[in-house]
Amino acid sequence: MFLTLLLVTFVIAVVVAAIVARMFNSPINRILQRIIPDEISVAWARYLMFAIYVVGISGGVRIWELERYITGQYQGVEILQLTAERWVLEVYRTIIGTLQSCAWLLLVFFVVALLAYVIVRVFELLRPKAAA
Repeated sequence: MFLTLLLVTFVIAVVVAAIVARMFNSPINRILQRIIPDEISVAWARYLMFAIYVVGISGGVRIWELERYITGQYQGVEILQLTAERWVLEVYRTIIGTLQSCAWLLLVFFVVALLAYVIVRVFELLRPKAAA
């Protein structure tokens, strides 16, 4: 039963991370092409998509939380049983954990991208004055 739960949470985390990656693929590409006009922006976009998957899956599939179903937390404490209610709770935790992890990653990316955009704009505004 534990292996089924592990597999189900992994699949759910992958699906949720894929949805997030697909939703933000176009904005990420446009932002990176604006900040980094070279071809390397494509590589950075691919890396960020990879990071969304890794961070999303690791945030959704919380191995240390799932260990409660195979080992007791303390000596003499009974191992938790996987009931229907616990399945629903674990699925919910997986979805929320994946979304939360992806949200933090994207927040950090967009803050750094905003700073980079401001720097690029300042240099663009200073360039015509220097040429004149």
